This record gives sequence, C-alpha cells and structure tokens, in this order.
Amino acid sequence: MSPVSRRTTVLVGDRRLALSNTDKVLYPATGTTKGQVIAYYERVAPWMIPHVKDRPVTRKRWANGVDGKVFFEKNLPDSAPEWVRHHTIAHKEHDTEYPVVDDLPTLVWMAQQAALELHVPQWRFGPRGAQQHPDRLVLDLDPGEGVGLPECVEVAVAARELLRGMGLDPYPVTSGSKGIHLYAALDGRASAQHVSDVAHELARALEQDLPDLVLSSMSRAERAGKVFVDWSQNNGNKTTIAPYSLRGRDRPTVAAPRTWDELTTKGLAQLELAEVLDRLEARGDLLHPVGSASLSVGRPDSGHWDGDRTQRANAAEQPGRDRLAAYRAKRDASRTPEPVPEEAPTVRRDGKPTFVVQEHHATRDHYDFRLEHEGVLVSWALPKGEPTDPGRNHLAVQTEDHPLEYGGFEGTIPHAEYGGGTVTIWDDGTYELEKWREGEEVIVTLHGRTNGVRRLALLHTRGRGRDGDEKNWLIHRTKEQPDRTADGGGGADASRASRPSARPDAGREPTERRAMLASPATGTPTFDPAHWAFEMKWDGVRALATVRDGRVTLRSRNDNDLTDQYPELQELAERAGVDGVFDGEVVATDDRGRPSFGLLQGRMGLTRRREVEAARATTPVQLLLFDVLEADGHDLTRLGYDARRDALTTVVEPGGAIAVPPAAAGDFAAAVAESAARGLEGVVAKKRSSRYAEGRRSEAWVKVKHHRTQEVVVGGWKPGAGRRVGGVGSLLLGVPGPDGLEYVGKVGTGFRDRDLDAIAAVLRSRERKTPPFVDVPRADARDAHWVRADRVGEVVFAEWTGDGRLRQPSWRGWRPDKAPGDVVRES
Repeated sequence: MSPVSRRTTVLVGDRRLALSNTDKVLYPATGTTKGQVIAYYERVAPWMIPHVKDRPVTRKRWANGVDGKVFFEKNLPDSAPEWVRHHTIAHKEHDTEYPVVDDLPTLVWMAQQAALELHVPQWRFGPRGAQQHPDRLVLDLDPGEGVGLPECVEVAVAARELLRGMGLDPYPVTSGSKGIHLYAALDGRASAQHVSDVAHELARALEQDLPDLVLSSMSRAERAGKVFVDWSQNNGNKTTIAPYSLRGRDRPTVAAPRTWDELTTKGLAQLELAEVLDRLEARGDLLHPVGSASLSVGRPDSGHWDGDRTQRANAAEQPGRDRLAAYRAKRDASRTPEPVPEEAPTVRRDGKPTFVVQEHHATRDHYDFRLEHEGVLVSWALPKGEPTDPGRNHLAVQTEDHPLEYGGFEGTIPHAEYGGGTVTIWDDGTYELEKWREGEEVIVTLHGRTNGVRRLALLHTRGRGRDGDEKNWLIHRTKEQPDRTADGGGGADASRASRPSARPDAGREPTERRAMLASPATGTPTFDPAHWAFEMKWDGVRALATVRDGRVTLRSRNDNDLTDQYPELQELAERAGVDGVFDGEVVATDDRGRPSFGLLQGRMGLTRRREVEAARATTPVQLLLFDVLEADGHDLTRLGYDARRDALTTVVEPGGAIAVPPAAAGDFAAAVAESAARGLEGVVAKKRSSRYAEGRRSEAWVKVKHHRTQEVVVGGWKPGAGRRVGGVGSLLLGVPGPDGLEYVGKVGTGFRDRDLDAIAAVLRSRERKTPPFVDVPRADARDAHWVRADRVGEVVFAEWTGDGRLRQPSWRGWRPDKAPGDVVRES
C-alpha cells in the first residue's frame, strides 16, 4: 500500500519547491524514505556540486523504491521548473535537452523526482553550451564473479603507480556498487578521444603487469575471476556515477571518496549515506583536488565564468533586497524560540560590528560563526570549530544570513524544526574589519568576551561570489596574531582574553549551577565508540554537589536543596582533593547491589533530623559521580567530555558513599547488554568532544532505556472503588506541550495503600475548580477532582497509543527533584 501523497512547498535557496510523498520508503532494507534521500542531497550539496557542476546529468529514477522499476532519464521533462539550467546536445537521430546541476534547488528537485543515481561525463559545458575537453580521467575497476573489493584495491594500487609515472595524481572512490573508481585531474588540453585512448593503454599496461587479475577488453565472457578496468567511461558519450551520488541498490550506498590508507586497510566496505555525511563534516571533501582543478580549466585568469560575473552584477543592482528572506522561509515564529523579524533588516551603522560563535548540537554537532555586516549576521557553519593551529585550515560552509538579534540567542530549537537542537553561545564580542571581498575573502580580528583576541581569515574555496551556488569556504587562523592580553579597543575583557580555555565564572554559588540534560533516543541509534563514550544509567535522583571549604552542598535538578536529606554524602568533602562542583546521581541499592528507585522513595523529601537518621539506618545512599563542572577554581565546562572525565578521576578518590563508576567498555551494543545484565535502567551515550551545556537538554548526551518510563505532571485524581472507596483511585496525568499541559491518561496501578494515603494528603491541599489540562476526554473528566499542576511523578508504561496516551502505565513514585517545566515527552 503506497503512502498518501502529501505535498508541501518549501523554500530551497531562493526557489520554491513542491515536495510530495516524503514518507515513501525507497530503500525497504533500511527503511530509508524519500524525505531522508532529499535531506541527504541537501546536506551533501556543498561537496557534491563542484563535481557535477556544468556537466549534463543523466538520472536513474526509482519512483517506487529500489525494489521497483527503474527509469533511465536523460531529457529534461516538460514538468521541470523553468529555472533548471539545461543545454541541448545534438545526436544523430534527435536532440537531447540535458539538465545541469549548478545549484542546491536543482539537486533537491532531482531528489524529489526519486533520482537516486546521477551520472555525468568527464567533460563540462562551456559558457554557451559547447562541449569542452575532459577535465578529469577516470578508471572504473569493476570486479567480476569470484572477486571483490580486495582485488580491486590491488589493481588500484598498481594503477596509482602508473598514473603517478605519467604525472597524474589519482584519488580513489568506492563506487557504492561493487568496485572502485580512480579519478585524476586533467588540464583540459586533450580531447575526449585522446584521453580515452590513453586510458585504454593504461588498462592494457595493467593487464600486462597483472595478467591473472586484470582484464582490459570488453568481453563479458572473460570477466569471471578478474577485475575489468573500464577505460571507456572517458569517451565523450559515456558517463560515470557522480561522486557522492546514492546508488539504487538494496541499501543506500554512496559513491564515496576515500583515502589511500583506508583503501588498503582490512575490512574495506562500501559506505552508506549517514557515514558519508559524518566523514564530510569531519574531513571535508577528499576529492576536492580533482573538483577544484576541474573548475579552473578553461576559465579566464580571474577564475570566474562570465555568467558568474553577471550574477554578481545583477545582485549588486538590487541593494534593497531582503537578505533575511531565506532565513524567514525556513522558520515558523510560532514553532521556534529563534528571533524571526517580520521586516527586512536595516543596516546598523553605529558602534563596532559584532560577532558571535554559537555551539549547535543539531543532527550533526557543529559551530556557527557569524559576523555583523550590512545589517545582518553573515553566517558560516564550522563542522570542526575555529582552527587553533595556523598550519591547519577548517571547513566553513556558508549558510543563510541571520538577523542581528540572533547574536544573543541561546535555547533549544524543537527537533521537528529546521536546525533542531540546542544552541549556546561559545564566544561573542566585537571585531575589527581588515578586508571584505564579497564572496571571496574576509579577514577580521575578533575581540571575544571568552576566547580573547585572534585574527582569522575566511577564503572561498572556489573564488566564487557569495550569491553563487557553492558554499564551501576555508577558515584560517593567521600566523600573525595580535597580543592576546591587549584589549585592542574591541570591548573585550583583557583578563578573559588571556584565559581562552576557561570562563571567569568558577566559584559561582551552587544555586547558579545547572545540570546538563540528556535527550531521549529516537529510532534505533548507532554510535561510533571512537567518538562516543557509554555510561550506565543509574535509577536515582540527579544532584549537583558543590564542595566549598570542607562542606558539601547538594542541589537537585530543579534547584531544591538536598543537603540535609543525605548527610552521609558529606564524605565527598574528604574524597575530593579540591573544592569543586560535581555532577552525579544519588542512589539507594537493593540487596543485590542494584539501584532501586522504590527504595530511594523512602529517603526522598525527609527533612527532620530524626526521620533522616532513621531512614539512613535502613536505606543508606551513595553518590555516583560522572562529571565535573569546576575544580580548584577552574571552570571545566568548556572542555570536552574526555578531558572532564580525566579531571574527575584525578581529583576524586572513590570510597565509602562516593563512587566514580567507569565508562562501559566496548561498543554501544556491549554497553546495552552489560546494563541489562546488571539490571540497570539503561545507557547514556556521551559525545567525547562535547562540552558541558549547563541547564540545557543536549543531543550530545543521548539516553537509552530498557523499560519505558515517563515523567508526568499530576493534574487531578479520580475517586476509588472497592477497598479504595473514599480515597484516591487513579491520578490524571499530563505532559507539557506547545499549547499547555497535554493530557496523557490516568494511572491506577503501582500504588501501595500507604502511598495512596500520602498522595491524598498532598493533593487535597492543591485543589482547584477547573482542569489544568488542555484536552481531557469527557469520560476521564467525569467525577474528577482537579489540582494545581505543580507536582511531578514518574510512571513505567508499555507504549504510546496513536492518540498520544500512555498504555498500561504503572506508578513509580514522586519526583521532587523535577519541576513541571523539566518534563518532556519520551520517545
């Protein structure tokens, strides 16, 4: 049964596109939908477009998924948007009008057409549509029956030596199918026929060197047990799968550039779309030397096409254009906390221009670098952050201009919205402008409030105008740096500038500290242990412990003082070698040594000394520490997870009531299995590079539970029957939503009689006349008693129903450590 055809119009770049059937599954083996394919091509565009730009594109479309029929399409259909660039090629019997992928909207339009595979030749169109000489040579190493990638690698290594002997530098690409492609940049002087002849001679030479492994002829009958070196794709009429194109196979594999080192590493395999995106953000385009050399072939000395100069001239003639149109088109002010101004920006002329660097935990964690210029914040995404070494450049991908108000924005963008995730300010201040060549080069000296004074240069990787389609820049820390201890008139605090790795907020009062929160896992998460650490999830009460002058202060996540409830945890003052602020979980363990939330309920909320001491005698607690925010006057929240863990194990000597549980050994699956075997609640995966985001829920920490639990806000109760007559029979529960407290059902199991008596005493003092929920069904509202929605509890449940209700919830207990505003709907 096919999904319902739903259409939505989105703005891509400056073009409006109608997207439909985005939930249709195109890869049944992995459940990959058309929406995910579109998202992949949108994400990969900055790196892919340089390799397909100005080339005719042949598409292979799978409208009904890879298990269905494939449509091979060369001609541009009449239904294509009028703005799609195209050129006509005259064939013997007919003319074919080929589309050209020169911009993001065209690439997304092709993805909307379910064009999974994009094939291009080794030549480009000239400015007026003429076929130019090839700008790259390609060898397709295609394994026959009985051989695979290892044999292709052996041939690739041999081919590398031959190509280098010719003065060419080859770059490998695993094809996403069975074999390997080798690309080498050409200077554009040789014809397609000449390049094809040279490639044929290369294939013959490889066959002579490796006669038992290599085949250079087209004979299919001879391919078994050999690697066919397909030289024919250099013919002007032939095409090759484009670098970064998906393949129409069982799984969403990609034609992915690789390094020679990994090519010769045991276990080489084809890559899938998520792996490719992670690699690009971490490493950039490994095929960049071929793409950049190709783009310069046949161009004037200025490095620009005439058409690009015309584009920039046209843009210059429109000074009144709304530079925030793209920003607003991607955001709904009613759904995101980001500033969304209604009017076009006016240029700010007073005072020094400002900058901001924001840490953005989104689908892929990165930093956003923004410079105030002409009334907006011109913005770049930095996948690896600011460079600190003048010898190493980092990638900077230009994004849409942002409003000036965004310079002060911190908060959590809902997951379903564009850029969903947590945004925090890493540094901000003013800057001095040295050079601004639109779309080509920017040089600035930043005066940061946190990270001091530094000089940075941004260089466009293609020398293209910013109104063009390519977004890749490089950000460079110049060798010549200003005196970091000098303010330079930029308004930055000199003492802060001299301490780039620490904020001047160490030693803050305990009440000013806030715990970093984990996000619930969605779907079936996968985590690379090279980039993620795995900790057990402890079933207790979260607490920040501050050690000052030999005394420990404990505060809950909602800033309740827990110090007097757990006097045995004063032992931390002796176990910690320095004053500091530590993050952990207060737990009570059962007779098998497992944390028990039920046992801990007997210690929660007690304040009278006699009650506390009596409960302490029967239910001792431990403080399990897993992070440190401050140590010996140094703020550590800007350090990565691994560095903070090293600091924690250095300054705390575990023992008695204080423990520092180690991270789990092995991969994520092993951690989950260990947690289940120990009878624990689950696992928390933590990104090794992540900083400590105080008071924010971050996707750099992801919690995975064995059993479904949900924090809930109690908004009412219904009378009981039978032995519960005259008392509380069930509690009415809610979870905060965009329109208020959303009703999620009622719970009537999991209580002991004494629990119900205590709950009744709590709720009777909170009665109100009207329901606090926005949507209570009439049957559940009948005979209900409403209460102020200011108390949080927790339930375990089977699943969410289709209408957003809890199925089979069972009461676990109150959560006095949580406030209603802390409650989120668990996935």
